[in-house]
Amino acid sequence: MEYRRLGASGLQVPALSFGAGTFGGRGPLFGAWGNTGVAEARRLVDICIDVGVTMFDTADVYSDGASEEVLGAALKGRRDQVLISTKAGLPTSDAPADAGTSRSRLIASVDKALRRLDTDYIDLFQLHAFDAGTPVEETVSALDDLVRAGKIRHLGISNFSGWQAMKSLATADRRGRERYVAHQVYYSLVGRDYEWELMPLGHDQGLGAIVWSPLGWGRLTGKIRRGRPLPAGSRLHDTADFAPPVEEEHLYRVVDALDEIARETGKAIPQIALRWLLQRPTVSSVIIGARGEEQLRQNLGAVGWTLTAEQMAKLDGASARPAPYPYFPYHRQPGFARLDPPMAGSR
Repeated sequence: MEYRRLGASGLQVPALSFGAGTFGGRGPLFGAWGNTGVAEARRLVDICIDVGVTMFDTADVYSDGASEEVLGAALKGRRDQVLISTKAGLPTSDAPADAGTSRSRLIASVDKALRRLDTDYIDLFQLHAFDAGTPVEETVSALDDLVRAGKIRHLGISNFSGWQAMKSLATADRRGRERYVAHQVYYSLVGRDYEWELMPLGHDQGLGAIVWSPLGWGRLTGKIRRGRPLPAGSRLHDTADFAPPVEEEHLYRVVDALDEIARETGKAIPQIALRWLLQRPTVSSVIIGARGEEQLRQNLGAVGWTLTAEQMAKLDGASARPAPYPYFPYHRQPGFARLDPPMAGSR
């Protein structure tokens, strides 16, 4: 397994992490993702640890906390071998106290996560979304206190816009509080919006990207093709309304390019899509999920080899989209947001 520094921190993380969104299986969204119980989860964890995938990602909203519970049970007796990443901030009920990132909510959320995960500390705790109703000073102060209390070791954010991330970092710097070192983001060959603002910001500010849904919400498995109906087993039947939108023709162009490279390399389409991400700037770790052992082992095949410059360029071209304002038309000028992977890890 490849290991990389997480942003500007000293924490070494595996290039591939395991996402526990399929654990638990409660609710309409996460029930469609998977319903992995403790026994099967333990088997998947065994496989991951054996090959060096030692970071496991979850959240309090995944199956109403059941994902954290199943993950904690699956990791029992092996806590010192792994890194646990979890998130909070999204609503977990209709009660006002069960949403946002206020001091009281964060303290309660961390304590509940620790109980569900059956652990004394969280290696990486991320805010699942920006809370515009809570002063940023209150949020960063509460998180700093939780780090100093030993309940959290590193901090991150998820799904923040550029200004939200920068305001939070500037506030932490001004107040002398613990800084965020990770940004969990949606990024894939069919979803490259991360590159316009968040990637340069991450490079400049030392935020390592942890990528969620690297296969475009299941679209880059190689099973979705031009002129064919959606496969019977695709989760898109039940979760398309939650998925980041993708124009069909754009998807097919990307799949066509993946097909060409699959013939050249002998690799599976998901492996190529994951490998492309691993060779992009600022990416610290890519989260892979799996409903079963076969899918997991295939995704693990994304490491141990590289795409050539020509193959990367082919995928870049097929997946490119017009630059949004204010980046158009300046993105074509020399030096615009040019980043040399991997991220330097310093500000």
